[in-house]
Amino acid sequence: MKLKAVIPLAAFAALAAGAVAAQPASLICSALAQELAQKPAHGEIRLLSEALFEAAALDCADIAAGLLDEGASVHARNAGGASALSIAASKGSRNVTGVLLEAGADIHHRDLTGATPLLRAARDGRRRVAAILLEAGADPNAADDKGITPLIAAAFGGHRRLVETLIAAGSEIDAVDGTGKVALSYAAGRGFVDIAELLISAGADPDGIWGHQLTPLMWAAGHANDAPPSDGIATAKLLLEAGADLSRQDDRGRDALMIAAARGHAEMVAFLLEQGADPARRDGQGKTAADLAATEAIRSRLGG
Repeated sequence: MKLKAVIPLAAFAALAAGAVAAQPASLICSALAQELAQKPAHGEIRLLSEALFEAAALDCADIAAGLLDEGASVHARNAGGASALSIAASKGSRNVTGVLLEAGADIHHRDLTGATPLLRAARDGRRRVAAILLEAGADPNAADDKGITPLIAAAFGGHRRLVETLIAAGSEIDAVDGTGKVALSYAAGRGFVDIAELLISAGADPDGIWGHQLTPLMWAAGHANDAPPSDGIATAKLLLEAGADLSRQDDRGRDALMIAAARGHAEMVAFLLEQGADPARRDGQGKTAADLAATEAIRSRLGG
């Protein structure tokens, strides 16, 4: 006896035959419809869920709607604990997100890492899906198991417009994650001056003392190696103009100058010296910035 297909081929004949406009997304959905139509009914519930996950990832709204009509559940989870809505959010699938929400998908669902659909959207910079989720009632401050909020994720990723959206939705500006960092720490550490400016304008503390007594200025001074030196300096300048204290020291006794020297950021060292950083200051082990310098050129600049 012929086995029943997961999706009746007739239900998506237009898609499978490629009768829709020949746009890349439509072609992808047409191919998916054809693939699903060939799958047998063995383990039908499981296959329906897997198919819904595929449709969510590819933003094939008609297929997702058809699967839901066939009995697919919006509450099904994959091996990582993600629902179809979680997948749609992380992939930026706006059309399927709307279909799933209308079908009763849990907007507050958490995967095995504790991430909600909104956080997954924020991690991947999916601003438009994030806006849909926020409009539907998603909590802008729901953090995962590591304390990462959507705003922190967006700041880390450099997604400026998404940061704006989350701030407007009421995100807690100085929420601290499990490593003791706030959104401004991440923005400063990655040289995202425009995001740092947004956060400060929204009330972020430019001189806040967070995990390991590190301030945003210290994060800017030791910025990531893939951040252009000019961006790191622009961020440090912004923080100083906003009231950051150049003389603060972390729990090792190191200030921004020492951190920049140890990281090998010669341009940052020069900038901080121009701003009045003290090269004679010593850390908890009695070392100066010159002692910590990563290169001989920086050491010489510091008088070591």
